[in-house]
Amino acid sequence: MDLPLAHAPKLDVLVVLADEVGIDIAADELARVIGSQLGEHTMLAGINCGSYWLARAGLLAGHRATIHWQEISRLSDEFPDVIVSSNLYEIDGNRLTSTGGAATFDFMMALVAANLGQEFAAQLSEVFSMERLRPGSERQRVPLATRIGGSQPKLTEAVSLMEANIEEPLTTDDIAYYVGVSRRQLERLFKQYLGTVPSKYYLELRLNRARQLLQQTSKSIVQIGLACGFSSGPHFSSTYRSHFNITPREERAQRTQG
Repeated sequence: MDLPLAHAPKLDVLVVLADEVGIDIAADELARVIGSQLGEHTMLAGINCGSYWLARAGLLAGHRATIHWQEISRLSDEFPDVIVSSNLYEIDGNRLTSTGGAATFDFMMALVAANLGQEFAAQLSEVFSMERLRPGSERQRVPLATRIGGSQPKLTEAVSLMEANIEEPLTTDDIAYYVGVSRRQLERLFKQYLGTVPSKYYLELRLNRARQLLQQTSKSIVQIGLACGFSSGPHFSSTYRSHFNITPREERAQRTQG
């Protein structure tokens, strides 16, 4: 049933969905109508660009919130009183926001788990053939071209090569060759735009992928190490601990305890 929000019954959850921010909406009227529905325990959620409209209505001030990566800068710039993150979703008291797309499913399953239990949420995700549920703390993947601008295609190409070759890492010389620049040029690009050297950036990509697999799959630690380009279990474990200050086994144990 469709009806004006002003005529709706009192709601436990009010969700604002929007695909864009560049439309003509009276923010004061939006705030008034939404505000008329808000009770002490009403949960208010923004999906995709819905976060922007909640902020426009003054309903996210002082709260953590997220939004689709294309609008993160805009949300931060226009609403400095909102604590903007790049996470998949945020649950801050009775203010809930999601980046939209596939993250909406993860977000909804988190709400199901909070209300009906983790076991039920896991069973429901199996019905939808979802291999894993991502936590809200997982960051949305912002394309490198967006982060650094589109003026550095060689750097973007180099990172894409790294991401496509996690299990069998390429050398820095190989990457420079395939991209069509010298090793020194490649190192200069990484230092200028990413603040690091190619080898370190590549290693962090592999370790972050390993962490994701440890937290979200049942693969063995040895299998994960090999899948992320480490030649042996001990090498993987020592490198992982050096970077995250925790061993892969401890990482896996934390997930099990959670």
